[in-house]
Amino acid sequence: MRRIVRTPREMARSLRLLARRRPRHAEDYLRGHATEWPALAEASPSDAADILEAIDEEIAGELIADLDPGKAAELLEELRDDLAADIIEDLTTEDATRLLEEMPPEAAADVLAAVDDAAIVNDLLDSMQAESAVEIRELLAYGPESAGGLMTTDIAALPIGMTVGEAVERIRGLHDELEDLSYVYIVDPHGRLIGVVSFRDLVFRRPGDGLDEAMLPSPISVTTSTDREEIADLVQRYHLFGLPVVDDEGRLVGMVTTDALIEAIQEEASEDFAVAVGTRAEDSVYVPVRESIRHRLPWIAIDIVMSALVVWSVTQFDEVLTTFVVLAALMPLVARIGGDSGAQSLAVVIRGLATDGIPGSDVTRVIGREVSIGIVNGAVIGVLAGGLGYGLQTLRAGPDPYRVGLAMAVAAWANLVLAGLAGAAIPLTLRKFGFDPALGSNLFLTTFTDLVGFAGFLAVATALL
Repeated sequence: MRRIVRTPREMARSLRLLARRRPRHAEDYLRGHATEWPALAEASPSDAADILEAIDEEIAGELIADLDPGKAAELLEELRDDLAADIIEDLTTEDATRLLEEMPPEAAADVLAAVDDAAIVNDLLDSMQAESAVEIRELLAYGPESAGGLMTTDIAALPIGMTVGEAVERIRGLHDELEDLSYVYIVDPHGRLIGVVSFRDLVFRRPGDGLDEAMLPSPISVTTSTDREEIADLVQRYHLFGLPVVDDEGRLVGMVTTDALIEAIQEEASEDFAVAVGTRAEDSVYVPVRESIRHRLPWIAIDIVMSALVVWSVTQFDEVLTTFVVLAALMPLVARIGGDSGAQSLAVVIRGLATDGIPGSDVTRVIGREVSIGIVNGAVIGVLAGGLGYGLQTLRAGPDPYRVGLAMAVAAWANLVLAGLAGAAIPLTLRKFGFDPALGSNLFLTTFTDLVGFAGFLAVATALL
């Protein structure tokens, strides 16, 4: 029988699946087949990174140390920044420095930004070559959500005054150093950005043409402090593959690539979704159970405390519940439709905050819009809910079916209106006080709509019945 030989790439994929399902088995395999690891890491760095993220952190560090510096640095770039930082902290200063110097400055800065101990960061930077250390320190000074924090400093920048032929020759020399040659930026003698030309247009120009003839003058650019949301808007609006970044004097300092921007936006969306439901972005079905419990349990405990308010409020209406038992069956419906409506408003507003920012001058308009939608939707849903309440009380041959239906209609309408208000106001209020708009928004909204849905409904029923 012919033996099937699996390539390193195929082995990396298989081991990735094994590491996610049975980390211990993957660790045992890697220990017993140590000579295969370098080939796996070289064949598929992304799969190798997934393997390291799934297994024990200490073993991951040992596997990184077994690779040559260039390959180890490439693998560190693929890892989550927090895990890469933990691995860097476990290495000797000499080994860690060697890896960081092999990484692009922006990638090294991202890893060092995730290191909790500032003393370790300073020791590593002091041990690096002066040029690399200065560049990384400058990148660390920028906020992670700013253009400065997202940009790469490895860009193709040429001085004005060159011919196209000279420019192409210069770029040939830069080919091995730069990963992205989509755009070539033109600067004046002081380093200020004055033009841009795509590499394609440069190649098809006559060699004797000047760069000033080939370039597009005054290109769209951003400053180091520009927020990533504004960058995303510019990239989408003008269909760009990257945006040049300039300092306050207009000097070219870097470029935000589309890949970096997409990764940052995906990370933010993932974080917002996770935080909104009381967990964190790194939590997944492959994270150890103990770690997931540690991050989820506090939010569930908070939820119990907040829900106690809802329970207490319901106990204040024992008399009406005893007389009209059907109300106990109708309460969850009022709360649920309010929760669904509020969640719709919450999603729209959080998305608006993430993409457009929603300036302070628009806050009233945004809240008013969601309340208006709640008023109209509430009127329709109120009629349907009222009919349900009337029909259910009639079938039970209970007293005052008309009033039960009316109480149901009024409560449903009011809950949808207030849910629209809460869904818009909660994230906007959190932002106003400096918190992440997604931070527990869903938890606060659920508590509010349950309170209105249960206690509000019973209060209306008490007044009408």
